[in-house]
Amino acid sequence: MQIWAPTNPRGAEGLPPGIVVAESDFYLRRLWGVPSEDIIVKPRYLVTFTVGYEQKKNIDAIVKKLTENFTILLFHYDDRTSEWDEFEWSKMAIHVSVRKQTKWWYAKRFLHPDIVTPYDYIFIWDEDLGVENFDPEEYIKLVRKHGLDISQPGLSPDSGMTWQMTRMRNDTEVHKETEERPGWCKDPHLPPCAAFVEIMAPVFSRDAWRCIWHMIQNDLVHGWGLDFALRKCVEPAHEKIGVVDSQWIVHQTVPSLGNQGRAENGKAPWEGVRERCRNEWAMFQDRMVAAEKTYFEAMGIDPPNSTAR
Repeated sequence: MQIWAPTNPRGAEGLPPGIVVAESDFYLRRLWGVPSEDIIVKPRYLVTFTVGYEQKKNIDAIVKKLTENFTILLFHYDDRTSEWDEFEWSKMAIHVSVRKQTKWWYAKRFLHPDIVTPYDYIFIWDEDLGVENFDPEEYIKLVRKHGLDISQPGLSPDSGMTWQMTRMRNDTEVHKETEERPGWCKDPHLPPCAAFVEIMAPVFSRDAWRCIWHMIQNDLVHGWGLDFALRKCVEPAHEKIGVVDSQWIVHQTVPSLGNQGRAENGKAPWEGVRERCRNEWAMFQDRMVAAEKTYFEAMGIDPPNSTAR
């Protein structure tokens, strides 16, 4: 007799449902012993950093803040992995090495929702963050307390900043809205005045990440524009997205990624990288507008004004 179980994952319909394992994790396993006894502590949070070896001291300082509740995953853009073994924690971390790629390139390829589903929260962080005033466990407590599915720590005044929303405040644990420059926010519940965090230090709940992973474009690697669209993955976004002020960080704005570019047409490497960032932002907006328009038209609905930005 043949088996055909349409409730199985696509491509696995011919398997008996009881043998299907549709999800995975980053938990390390032994090569010996009983499988059920492999993992003494199952980490509840995943933190990823896209790193170059020159930022090792910064990453070491962040990791030393973490508890056994965290799985550590390093994405190496400079092809230097073995040198990290000078840190004892590195021997238990997961290392992925592909030269000159961005964190969203790695995230799309290695952080599929079915792989990271054991983790309550996924930190997708840059390498140039100062954490002297940051406690990750306290941060998670506040995220849970305030019902945030998408969040980031507040940025200190010493950070290189673009948006008022992500600036830390001294009078509250968490804020979910702000006032920007005149005319920037036609709706106080929309970015950049609410439902908005930046892409250098986001933290996602498991459910939010499942949606966001599908929204990440395979060929747009810098992630510009994603921060304006994250709100499409949670509802109501102006309540589910926020900035944690009492656990704050410093964004040091180290231009390491820009230096991974190539000088062309008389432009410095970082100039070419920045130009692509801007182009990708425009491309992402255009794709979102077109996709929404196509959907509404197929449903026989007059497309509303675009909400891509």
